[in-house]
Amino acid sequence: MNILVLNCGSSSIKFQVIATDLERIEKNTDERLAHGIVEFHGGQAIVTLSAEGKAAHHSTAPLRDTRAAVKLILNWVISKESEVKAIKSKSDIHAVGHRVVHGGEKFKASVLITGEVLSDIEECIELAPLHNSANIQGINASREIFGEEMPNIAVFDTAFHQTLSEKAFLYALPYQLYRRHKIRRYGFHGTSHRYVAYRFRQLEKIEREKVNIITLHLGNGCSAAAIKNGDSIDTSMGMTPLEGLVMGTRAGDFDPAIIDFIAAKEGLSALEIESLVNKQSGLLGISGLTNDMRELLAEAKENGDRRARLAIEIFCYRASKYIGAYLAAMNGADAIVFTGGIGENSPEVRRLICEKLSWMGIEIDPLLNETFSNGSEGIISKDKARVKVYVIPTNEELLIARDAVRLTSNDASGL
Repeated sequence: MNILVLNCGSSSIKFQVIATDLERIEKNTDERLAHGIVEFHGGQAIVTLSAEGKAAHHSTAPLRDTRAAVKLILNWVISKESEVKAIKSKSDIHAVGHRVVHGGEKFKASVLITGEVLSDIEECIELAPLHNSANIQGINASREIFGEEMPNIAVFDTAFHQTLSEKAFLYALPYQLYRRHKIRRYGFHGTSHRYVAYRFRQLEKIEREKVNIITLHLGNGCSAAAIKNGDSIDTSMGMTPLEGLVMGTRAGDFDPAIIDFIAAKEGLSALEIESLVNKQSGLLGISGLTNDMRELLAEAKENGDRRARLAIEIFCYRASKYIGAYLAAMNGADAIVFTGGIGENSPEVRRLICEKLSWMGIEIDPLLNETFSNGSEGIISKDKARVKVYVIPTNEELLIARDAVRLTSNDASGL
């Protein structure tokens, strides 16, 4: 089967075409055929399209909306110019998988999209207004372009964390607020945490029920998850993706009383403060330079910039604290797994996060740590370390494609 995977955001649409089926999933021989991104900038879009193994094709196009962008992607994929293997016409796409950010409490696993499912996703818009609205636009565009007979599958960022217990997902607020408005911890990056947990058990050759690990998804958005017996039992992001670790532009954990204090002192509205803590904080806010960890590391090394170094230290300190907390919550773990753009590619960040955890049996091998970056996968801890440390590149799109195959094949055992 050829699966088109769509990740529709408010300002961009990422896509992949993946060839897979139940046999390929079993043998781990799935194949990415094409990928790309459409970035919206006003009325003009910047388009990057690439068939696997071929040079990327860059262009601009006047795209009105999500439907026009999805149509452009499809037209390119099926064109002769694209050279996408095994795709000659629209009928060569067999299902469309959609990343959906928020599934609330309604969705505990991926689902085939029906009218009822779409209505339920719409009900979750208030929990993630920007994300879910964009996801729904992608779903509607796909249904219009491919027709109602095309299977569309929703894969939720929040679904993997629906195994959290009440003691982990409830806030210490009046309980009626949860009953009335479902105010609770949902967690995000669930597809990424689920994927690296799957890869870990493959690498270790163990059963799902024996997976006891802490996963760190570190990118522009960052989250940690405590995975015990294969299930997520705690995670750092909350009702929204703001809570938890320091991120590129998000503050992560902070005293909520600060909001009123800032409002009074700076004369900011609630909407302006929301923008401040989501888009002007984190690494960008502390450094005053950038939200890009690579640039901060270079600035700290080459110019000794104090605030760049401070941003890095706060980022790593917060991650170390979460590891310690989750080791307590889990009564120990077998491994720490780094993933995401920073987690996969920054030996320096991994070293700084782990260096104060040696008393817990977490010790990185310096040479191995430097070896793993740019998509490589493997163990970076010392041979005799009590807790293993892995680098595992995430692959959310592959899981979305696999879920699409399982659901269209009526085999939900791997969801």
